[in-house]
Amino acid sequence: MSKNIGFIGCGNMAKAMIGGIVTSKLYSKENVIVSNPSNPSLEYIKDKFGIITTNDNLKVAKFSDILILSIKPNKYKTVINTIKDLIKENTIIISIAAGISIKTIEEYFDKEVKIIRTMPNTPAMVGEGMSSLCSNKNVNEDEVTLVEDIFRAFGQVEVVDESLMDVVTGVSGSSPAFVYMFIEALADGAVLEGLPRDKAYKMAAQAVLGSAKMVLETGKHPGQLKDEVCSPAGTTIESVYSLEKNDFRGSIIEAVKVCVEKAKAMGNK
Repeated sequence: MSKNIGFIGCGNMAKAMIGGIVTSKLYSKENVIVSNPSNPSLEYIKDKFGIITTNDNLKVAKFSDILILSIKPNKYKTVINTIKDLIKENTIIISIAAGISIKTIEEYFDKEVKIIRTMPNTPAMVGEGMSSLCSNKNVNEDEVTLVEDIFRAFGQVEVVDESLMDVVTGVSGSSPAFVYMFIEALADGAVLEGLPRDKAYKMAAQAVLGSAKMVLETGKHPGQLKDEVCSPAGTTIESVYSLEKNDFRGSIIEAVKVCVEKAKAMGNK
């Protein structure tokens, strides 16, 4: 029997995940439902992907064998309180919220439930997401594999210990924003020197994409790949020297650090 998969909330992350799931044909359109309080997002999703849409969270809760809570962390308690008595006995609850622990979600449901905590990222919209997940004791290995397959529909997946989930938020959940800033800065530098902006964005973005693939596909250390670009007394090593003088790597490390600290603080609240 086909599983039904539901989303409560229709933000950017939910749209990215739904796109990956439907495009990959992992689930049929009639087996996917999403709820949202506002209609424009639902109309967009229905027109683009042809899945079931509703304004009623309770309808999603009753329908779903796999239920994804794609809502803001501060909405979790309220939403869970309204649906907890309506979910099916073996429904797998998937959280995508930063800073919300499995223990907190268990307390909100106030009964035995299957919970998988995840941290995806927005490149899922183009099938290149990076997601990490962990689960509570009620989820068996087959169910973890089932959820891994869902997230592989729009990128790569790693299973990690829950103690590392806040770190995941810093290294892959939030970091696309850092990369976009880097691409924009690269392009701005090129525009400063006379390159048309459209060409600058294309060249900068492709350089980042190609460099990332080099790390993933060659298995080489990023430092080794960097060294291979830096000819003695050449242009690249001169630029690397400039970045080092301006604390480039230290700034990135600090950005990840404060992101992790923020995620932990959200969880403590």
